[in-house]
Amino acid sequence: MDRPADPPSSSTLPATGFQSKAAESSDKSIQPPANCNLAYKFSTFNKFILYENKLRFYIVASNASDSRHRIVKIDRTSQTEIVIVEDDTDYSGKQMSNMLKMLEDGNKGSGGLGKARVIFGIAGFVKFTAGWYMIVISKRSVVALLGGHYLYHCENTEMIPVSSNHKIERPAEEQRLVNMFKQVDMSKNFYFSYSYDITSTLQNNLTKPERFRGARWPFNDRYVWNFHMIAAPLKDSPTTGINSPWLLPLIHGHVDQAKLTVLGRVVFVTLIARRSRHYAGARYLTRGVNEEGNVANEVETEQIVSEALTTPFYFPPAGPSTGEYQRRPSPQYTSYVQYRGSIPIYWTQETTSMTPRPPIEISVVDPFYVAASRHFDELFARYGAPITVLNLIKRREPQPRESKLLDEYTQCVKYLNQFLPDEYKMVYRAWDMSRAYKEKTQDVISYLEDIAEVSIQMTGFFHSGAEPLAHCLHNGNLDENEHCRRSILLQNGVCRTNCVDCLDRTNAAQFVFGKRALGHQLYALGVVASPNLPFDSDAVNMLTEMYHDHGDTIALQYTGSALVNRVETYRRMPHWNSHSRDIIENIRRFYANSLLDADKQAAINLFLGVAAERSLALPPKRGQYQKWFQKRHLQVLYDVMECSSSLGDFVNVGGDFWAEYYRPLLFTSLGKHFAYSMNSTLKLPGKTLKDIAYSPFLPHSTHPTHHPRLMAGVRRWIGTYPSSQHGLSKKALSSKQEVLKSDLPSTDDPRSSAALAKRLLHPDVPVEEQTEYLKYVDQCFALLEACNDEAEPEDKEIYERFVRKSKGVVEEGISCDIYVTYVRTTEAEDVGTYGEDLVATYEQWLR
Repeated sequence: MDRPADPPSSSTLPATGFQSKAAESSDKSIQPPANCNLAYKFSTFNKFILYENKLRFYIVASNASDSRHRIVKIDRTSQTEIVIVEDDTDYSGKQMSNMLKMLEDGNKGSGGLGKARVIFGIAGFVKFTAGWYMIVISKRSVVALLGGHYLYHCENTEMIPVSSNHKIERPAEEQRLVNMFKQVDMSKNFYFSYSYDITSTLQNNLTKPERFRGARWPFNDRYVWNFHMIAAPLKDSPTTGINSPWLLPLIHGHVDQAKLTVLGRVVFVTLIARRSRHYAGARYLTRGVNEEGNVANEVETEQIVSEALTTPFYFPPAGPSTGEYQRRPSPQYTSYVQYRGSIPIYWTQETTSMTPRPPIEISVVDPFYVAASRHFDELFARYGAPITVLNLIKRREPQPRESKLLDEYTQCVKYLNQFLPDEYKMVYRAWDMSRAYKEKTQDVISYLEDIAEVSIQMTGFFHSGAEPLAHCLHNGNLDENEHCRRSILLQNGVCRTNCVDCLDRTNAAQFVFGKRALGHQLYALGVVASPNLPFDSDAVNMLTEMYHDHGDTIALQYTGSALVNRVETYRRMPHWNSHSRDIIENIRRFYANSLLDADKQAAINLFLGVAAERSLALPPKRGQYQKWFQKRHLQVLYDVMECSSSLGDFVNVGGDFWAEYYRPLLFTSLGKHFAYSMNSTLKLPGKTLKDIAYSPFLPHSTHPTHHPRLMAGVRRWIGTYPSSQHGLSKKALSSKQEVLKSDLPSTDDPRSSAALAKRLLHPDVPVEEQTEYLKYVDQCFALLEACNDEAEPEDKEIYERFVRKSKGVVEEGISCDIYVTYVRTTEAEDVGTYGEDLVATYEQWLR
């Protein structure tokens, strides 16, 4: 077990405070605080107590061990402004108790501290027509565990008026806006973490821990859906920071985690989908791209695969014996990032007519593709090069619809590519996935796997350590092998996938990419011997279910219905009720898009702080038509040497996790622990405890338990070795047995679990059974080869003699007297011994 990290010391700092006054404004006028430091980024506060009286709120934040406490005061006397006083001092438990007693005595005139209530953080502040409201998280649940850091799902929130004398001049309008705001259900698909930056990828968090130094905000605000609620109230604050422990950035999307059980080894598979807050909305009301280069239905999907050998992102120091006292980065973490987004050109679909499939119109024709150039330049800045563009829309249609977008998008990429250097040109692949499936001319999944393999080889994926020792030993001597990777692996570039809605076909393609990436990630961790994972194995079935949930969630957020075409559809193995389910989902999608999308779009705009009408005072900024990209964005975004050094700094400075993961002085039963009760391959339908002995990477069709011991060996043997008709002897069978036995590592104890596992994975057939089976096979071949016009020589001779005798031809050396004597003896009553001799002589004569 890892040595516990030293807890941070409770230093007694001078009590300092600030006052924050905020008025209503838009995001663009918000300026960040001057001192955005991350001093308490990893020594987290995850328990909050809210005290409320008539004059002010008091919020006490505590860490899991109750060794550190901080307090903040929010004034309730003003309705138009928010006045926050924060004390930066860290208090011990006894000091905080004394502080609360002093506040109780000082607030007796206003009712004391008031009733205490437990909350789990503040999502922000919002204002409509009158005063401010405070949005608090009242319920949470754990959904994932990364490096000892918990990821939570927001189960419920409450809206509390900040002012105690909340006066509303237009109550009807206020109530209408409140109801509209609540249409964005914050109890569904909103996630946060106290100690892990869920807004960034794992590669960013581990290799660039100082990426926000000097930046506007200490998180990736593109995916923070409550950014307006956090930033607007604090825009006028000169000293406060978003690193305040009670202000939690929330992402909107999907988080799922499951584990693979591989013969005692536990591997975590985590799927995180982050939906962008820019140009967000409903299906038919947000299409294509806007002037800033933000596309509709933009989702970043990250697949993290890690082996739970140790809980944190690091290994403990080696100790005095080796002279190493620094933590070492754990090589057990990998991640792969994908991207989906609408086609970055100006196009719309009018929903005025009640048609299930409204016509597609290209609303603005820009010959220089300015909006698309901004979009791809932003992709280069965030993910690096190369960028693969996978376009899955239809090529040929009876009535041109999607094909309009295909021609325009192809011309767009072709135009932008001509100005890029050759080594940074975007890889554009257009493939009519729908026609390939309907015409059955191609195996859709196999073709996508080929594309995925090429893309992964181009971009790579993130691995926090060197290549496993087993790979190096397999290739040769470790000291002499120059092809063994000794450094971390980084992902530079991304695959951008789209169809029309970026839902059904896109999700199936992203699953294939994820399945291919899973094989490479497991191979990099040393879990499998080959990155090729077969379908119908427990591991791939589990990943399929995870991507189904991922696709359904994204589809519900964008269209109001679940996926219509799933992965099984494109594998040509749909469920028996898939047709009826597709019809129901299509009806739900049509109803939601036709009748509910307008209200949904208005609610999202209000939630995100988007103005109802965009200001047209300033003309759109035009970029350069040829130099549409910034050269610094084409440089290597993640350098191996730089990232390796930053990874070492991260695990030694910001990798603490003990305070939250190991809850001090709290009894936790194993059954209630999240890592124990997590979904796994052993919880798939039909699984029992006996399946723990089998690999989750074997396809079900070749599972050892599905075939008898003899037939499993014979099937393998008959496909490899010829029959005895081609010269296989008993000696060859013995040599084959020796070869099979030589492949198995020797073991001292045949009753050990290792020997049992080897025997199960390498079924054996004795030589006697193989010889018996060969005789059976040889008999069949002998009968087949005997089909000719020539009889056997012995049978032919007997037949010819019979024919001659039937014609009366007497052979030489045989007298007819024997026959005459036999006939006479049959008339006698008792022939005795002499008669028996005559019968025998006669029978000899007949032959």
